[in-house]
Amino acid sequence: MRILFAASEAAPFAKTGGLADVMEGLPRALAAKGHEVAVVLPRYRGIGVKRTPIPSLSVPLGSRMHFPAIHEGNVLHGVNYFFVDASEYFDRGGLYGEHGGSYGDNPERYTVYARAVIEVAKQLWRPDVFHCHDWQGALVPVLLRGVYGFDPAFARVPVVFTVHNIAYQGRFSADTLGRLGLPGNLFHTNALEFWGDISFLKGGLLFADYLTTVSRKYAEEIQTPEYGYGLDAVMRARSSRLVGILNGADYTTWNPETDRWIKAHYSARDLAGKAVCKADLLSEMRLPDENNGRMVVGIVSRFVEQKGFDLIAQVGREILDEDVAVVALGSGEGRYEAFFRLLAEARPDRPERVGVRIGFDNVLAHKIKAGADLFLMPSRYEPCGLSHLYAMKYGTIPLVRATGGLDDTVQPFELDGLAGNGFKFWDASGQALLDTLRWALTCYKNRPAWSTLMQNAMAQNFSWDVAAEKYLDVYEKARAVRAG
Repeated sequence: MRILFAASEAAPFAKTGGLADVMEGLPRALAAKGHEVAVVLPRYRGIGVKRTPIPSLSVPLGSRMHFPAIHEGNVLHGVNYFFVDASEYFDRGGLYGEHGGSYGDNPERYTVYARAVIEVAKQLWRPDVFHCHDWQGALVPVLLRGVYGFDPAFARVPVVFTVHNIAYQGRFSADTLGRLGLPGNLFHTNALEFWGDISFLKGGLLFADYLTTVSRKYAEEIQTPEYGYGLDAVMRARSSRLVGILNGADYTTWNPETDRWIKAHYSARDLAGKAVCKADLLSEMRLPDENNGRMVVGIVSRFVEQKGFDLIAQVGREILDEDVAVVALGSGEGRYEAFFRLLAEARPDRPERVGVRIGFDNVLAHKIKAGADLFLMPSRYEPCGLSHLYAMKYGTIPLVRATGGLDDTVQPFELDGLAGNGFKFWDASGQALLDTLRWALTCYKNRPAWSTLMQNAMAQNFSWDVAAEKYLDVYEKARAVRAG
């Protein structure tokens, strides 16, 4: 099968979040299974290219024409890469915006991109299926079934559309439609219209042949008003074509047996190196050696309310009443950055039990996964989540709130039967988090039981190979729909 991916970012070329990891792992896994795979990306600043098969496309945008070039990159892990070079739109300091704001011409940028994707498919690399992602790729199915609706080249080519986080919708004012040169008949409730505005994401959800999202639980949640962000009715209407597929984990990078960034390697068969990694983490965070005897709670995250940091803030002092140390890495809202800086000061009698680093540090992220005992991820909502999957591979036990992919992948540990791979709570409250943390600490003090829990966690397999098989099934169903 020939599968063409359309997404706004993909590692190792451009990354702001988990979408880039998906767009590296899934195409690679499909190529490894013998399928032909291509990815079309914008050519952001700094991306190198190999050759230019199309020096100039003619792409309409409102009353103007644009002439992006299409470049080809090196084949990586069997995956072909094409880049849409419209320098006036993509040769910028950021992917979607700078200085905390979005680019005002984002709708124009990703309309040019979507049109170019279709032309790549028509002129360079004819697919059997399109797989488009998030609002930046959502106009591809809209254009295919609208502007290109009578083009015989695509009549039987299906589109699978994946929503990674329904909160990000590509919502713009109604007059944007005219600026983009899109037909006025798209401004209605069964197309792009959304509460008087237009929503790129809504268009993708309505015009694609099949929909996926990044976990089974999240597929259920986005059909509810609480998690649907105004699109829950659309999701319910399309529920028969909606499939939740858990994202895969990249065990080539996140593996304690081979990780280049950690102090000592270890495995489920020989855990001795984990103690070395714990000591190294404490040293890195400048926390005293006495914390080696405590349960070290690790956090690697964006410091925003979605990730549950308001819940942590509710019980920060009480957490330090317990026999734990906390190490946190991340950045985000100023109030939560300040919270971690002030947490130790809130308990001057216990000043050396909290280590925090504001910003992104890939090496430290690996050290926390390897050196912590418990990984805290109390998200208010979490479509999939990858950090806790990586943590489990390192024998670092996740403590999560039961939402999205966290609920799908974490089974509460039971001391009686020694079953389960982590800890989770349901109520979105600081008290529920604290109660679960105290239960985890009780289990931690039972060293034989905790050793079994580590083994349970490390035995989990969330590889992309598993997810790829499920996507192939969706592609075949989408092809059957399009074939009639």
